[in-house]
Amino acid sequence: MTVKMALRVVELIELFAKEKQPLALSEMARLLEMPVSTCLGLLRTLEQRGYLYETGRRQGFYPTNRLLAMARVIAAHDPVLDRVKPALTELRNAAGETVVLGKLQPPGRVVYLDVVDAPQAIRYVAQAGETREAYANSLGRALLSVLKPEARHALLAAGRLERLTDTTLTEPDAIEREIDRSLARGWFANLGESVSDLAGFAWPLRINGESYAISVAGPRYRLEARAEEVAAMLRAACLSIERKN
Repeated sequence: MTVKMALRVVELIELFAKEKQPLALSEMARLLEMPVSTCLGLLRTLEQRGYLYETGRRQGFYPTNRLLAMARVIAAHDPVLDRVKPALTELRNAAGETVVLGKLQPPGRVVYLDVVDAPQAIRYVAQAGETREAYANSLGRALLSVLKPEARHALLAAGRLERLTDTTLTEPDAIEREIDRSLARGWFANLGESVSDLAGFAWPLRINGESYAISVAGPRYRLEARAEEVAAMLRAACLSIERKN
């Protein structure tokens, strides 16, 4: 369920981030597939609140820095990221690959809460707020593993498990077996199941009674052979964070 007007505001912000330039009313209405009158009302409301300004007569609208200022205040007081960011950065430095913090989100998707980019030019690139299918994602499987078996089975059975690559597991029983193997060996893997040349390793952790997971992801040619080494780093990072609870 979505609230239509709230969704429109989010879509408008994302549109400016995509276009990276002032936009005229008619152009915004077209790109958002919104009636001009509705779009104008939304623009004027945000303008009155100080979030948008008109760059010049008939030159279009653009966000003010108030949006950035609010985002910085919110990010600076995130109760989870404030606790885990140093460990995520330390893990990125040790592994030399992109590190992601994620959480399970209905209906069976993983939302990326933070991404610490690898230093290499060729690396796994993602942004906080992006989501992925849990069944074909190392973070997702780590998070599925902490659910009660009946809840996990219901979640896997409820959705359509699409084949994203030639190696994607799409049968609930096969995913259950892979979760069991992952728990036994000490890491959850995605070896080309979501993107053919991508590898990721993950492990779950608890923060304030809630389940999260951390992954290390990167090009498969560089990361796959380092499974045990990276998994040890992952488990150590998760344990370090949990000890701070």
